Amino acid sequence: MRKLVSAILAIVLLLGYFVPTVMAEEIVERGRSAVLMEVATGQILYEKNPSELLEPASMTKMMPMYLVLEAIENGRLSWDDEVTVSEFAASLGGTQIFLEPGETMTVRDLFTSVAIASANDAVTALGEKLSGTYELFIELMNERARDFGMNDTMFINSTGLPADGHVTTAFDMAILASRLITRFPEVAEFTSRYEDYVRENTDDPFWLVNTNKLVRYVDGVDGLKTGFTQSAGYCLAATAKRGEMRVVAVVMGADTSQNRNREIAQLIEFAFTQYELHPRIEAGAVVGTHQNILAADRNFEVVTTAPINLLVETGQTVGEELQEIVLNDEITVPIEPGDIVGRLIYYVDGVVYLEIDLTVAEEVARTSMISLWMHTLGQLFFGRY
Repeated sequence: MRKLVSAILAIVLLLGYFVPTVMAEEIVERGRSAVLMEVATGQILYEKNPSELLEPASMTKMMPMYLVLEAIENGRLSWDDEVTVSEFAASLGGTQIFLEPGETMTVRDLFTSVAIASANDAVTALGEKLSGTYELFIELMNERARDFGMNDTMFINSTGLPADGHVTTAFDMAILASRLITRFPEVAEFTSRYEDYVRENTDDPFWLVNTNKLVRYVDGVDGLKTGFTQSAGYCLAATAKRGEMRVVAVVMGADTSQNRNREIAQLIEFAFTQYELHPRIEAGAVVGTHQNILAADRNFEVVTTAPINLLVETGQTVGEELQEIVLNDEITVPIEPGDIVGRLIYYVDGVVYLEIDLTVAEEVARTSMISLWMHTLGQLFFGRY
């Protein structure tokens, strides 16, 4: 179900917005581009030049982090796997933990080094471990970007170091950050730490200090990724959660880290003071039943593939709410969880607010021919279903 919830985010981003986009230019003045997104609904609360092509710097590393967590979930990697550092990975400049060629380090320690200290050598070693070659890893990064609908993004490397054609937009970075924190909320266990160590029990311990200082000073901030190069300027994709509401704030191309951090903090405060999230239906909630004579139990429950939440301006009342279940005309049995059997349409004041797919919580087996025959006889002679 977690995969389904993550997958629905791309659909949500394409739906009409219930909350109007705010164009308060005074919030972000020093950043070239910015996006503020509420994660549960995908609604954009603020934007400035959201589609301008810019260098992402180390915000790039959110995609390798996503791919490593995905590989761990799928069993292709484990946290305790040992990674042998290549000469190429050890040669990367910029921010690093000074890995040596031939040195071994666990996936966990390398991931920690990326999440907290933005280590270029660590993210390169992880990519080589996951895909076999660095080139194949970059291909995977771009493939997943296309899957996410990040249509203005091209990754040339996994570090964010300057390279011709390595570009993205604030909107695409907001999509990536939302995907990462939604599908893998455990990433915040790493990105929220202000400091940590690798090689801790050796003669050469390395102190990691979070490049995102807001995790220490702004209420609710628990990630995700900073970025800086001379050509990209100061960038940050931050996420913060207060209560049930989580937001992603992206600022790109600021002139100083102080201005970047200040404007990110202003975006976060704007979101939590001006908007409220009202949860309505959880992902996986039973919303109806369907009768089907080919099903072993004759009927089955249908459940939501994603939550429904209402985002409204603070203090405003929510209008009349209605929900409509529309099942597919033809539903083939057997049915596996994840198979789409219909959709739920949610209305606010008579206007479609959101549509989400419906599936089944458990496998729906097909009835046997004998059972179907007995059922038919029962209907014929006794009028029983």
